[in-house]
Amino acid sequence: MDQAKKEFVRKMISHINKKDWWHVPPADALAYSKRGKFLSSSFRDAEFWGRPLDEPEHVTISNPLVGHEATIESVLLGKPIEHPEPGNPGSMEFQFELDARMKRVALSKGYDSIVLMTPKAFSAYKGQGRMPHSIELNVLNP
Repeated sequence: MDQAKKEFVRKMISHINKKDWWHVPPADALAYSKRGKFLSSSFRDAEFWGRPLDEPEHVTISNPLVGHEATIESVLLGKPIEHPEPGNPGSMEFQFELDARMKRVALSKGYDSIVLMTPKAFSAYKGQGRMPHSIELNVLNP
């Protein structure tokens, strides 16, 4: 990893470890062991998944995989994965299975978390080192 990339990742780790994170507890009690713990950078973003907890959480990560969806899938699975349309029957099950697979592979490659952002935000992060406003974080072993 070149020095500039190491500095960007160090900056992201510091940002994440200082930030408040919002979490919506899953219905499945085994979800954390299967897929990790998903957190959102804002209460509003977390509401997409249901009712967030009243208090934000703090995390400690040290080796995240940082990117947008296609980049993360390429690093972990060799190529971007074609997703079913949201709302289609089976789309949630597909996503849960994909999340579980990505967790297993990420852990085997030494990552402790996955930091997901939009392609535009990832480009700004890589190009200018700008921290995105909206981040989804998956802590693989909460």
